[in-house]
Amino acid sequence: MARVLILGGYGLIGSACLRALRAAGFDVVGMGRSEVSARAVAPDVDWVIRDIPSVSVEEWRGILDRVDVVVNASGVLQDGARDDVDAIHVAAVERLVAALGPRRLVQISAAGVSPHASTAFFQTKAQGDAVVATAADWVILRPTLVVAPEAYGGTALVRAAAALPLVAPDVLPHAQIQTVAVEDVALAVVAAAEGRVPSGIIADLTEAEARSLPELIAAIRRWQGWPAARVRVPVPRPLLRVIGWAADGVGHLGWRSPLRSTALAVLQDGVRGDPAAWAAAGGAPCRSLAESLAGLPATRQERLFARAFLALPVAVGALALFWVLSGLIALMDVPRAMAILTDRGASSAFAGITVVGGAVADIGLGLAICWRLWARRAALGMVALSGAYLLGSLIFAPDLWADPLGPMVKVIPALVLAVLVSLLLEER
Repeated sequence: MARVLILGGYGLIGSACLRALRAAGFDVVGMGRSEVSARAVAPDVDWVIRDIPSVSVEEWRGILDRVDVVVNASGVLQDGARDDVDAIHVAAVERLVAALGPRRLVQISAAGVSPHASTAFFQTKAQGDAVVATAADWVILRPTLVVAPEAYGGTALVRAAAALPLVAPDVLPHAQIQTVAVEDVALAVVAAAEGRVPSGIIADLTEAEARSLPELIAAIRRWQGWPAARVRVPVPRPLLRVIGWAADGVGHLGWRSPLRSTALAVLQDGVRGDPAAWAAAGGAPCRSLAESLAGLPATRQERLFARAFLALPVAVGALALFWVLSGLIALMDVPRAMAILTDRGASSAFAGITVVGGAVADIGLGLAICWRLWARRAALGMVALSGAYLLGSLIFAPDLWADPLGPMVKVIPALVLAVLVSLLLEER
């Protein structure tokens, strides 16, 4: 039984390749840096848990022992707190190829890559493809916009845009988009791994037809089961640039927003491919968007995800603002805040520690939830601290529960929102 190593094996494309290769009878090993994500996707698969750009040539030789085929499905959209496009797309591939030997390497690239492209993503992908082409046995597959049961990145953005209540964004109307079903990408990888595709092939994986981005959003909206939008809202390019800059900013905090400038630039340039090379190599035609969507049930879970995707950043921002302001307001008038406790019999020392300590904790949690790696723990910290405030009020100031403005009752919605955010903060 041939053994296949899949880099990025728990990603959108990598996980589909993993399932397809296993179904085809291959012995599959996955590789990625998150053991939690890996076990969530395929708990019964062998995993190599490593940060791929950090692996040396010598370490690759050990990892590749007894491996017959390597599938590289790893990649990142742009630089950020956790990502370096040159490191993953070029440097890591150089070290992998240096250790590869006669094994076949199947590279999952992207349609439209070029050394002269408008984004670092496409440029570095093109450089990585050039390195792959120096290997002894290689195949490069370049999918267009991938349609899959799982939504991530650009496809998640399109699904969320399609789910906007009543309105449809008229965004980049001149950009032409082609799609490919993730199953077709996975089947192409199986064909390459089985040797049914000759070495040295560079092929786009795509449907034949292209459509504008608003047309794509409308098609996804129909598939999701929403009524047609009543209003089309033009989105001017200057506004898109501002959105992209803002998304790039939160990208440095670890958030991989699909609205980052690279994603918008890719959409603006269009996502196009030519299926001719794949057909000439003997590959099966890729299904159209209509056929791809027909094979995916648009369930209630799909609709809930699409709207939750829109709501999550708003909820995180609201929590951050609420907690930071709560702390700052308390620190602006510490004596008045202390009086809530001292007027009810608490000592000044206890009141001072409680007010200042609580305010600092509020501000800390409000800032921490903005950092992606800490966000879930910060949300859980908000739940715990809210619970402590509610319990403390029952012990030291029960009369606040009868206050006409309901200061304690209003803590409960914030607590529930923090619980919801903690549950939604899962990347894959």
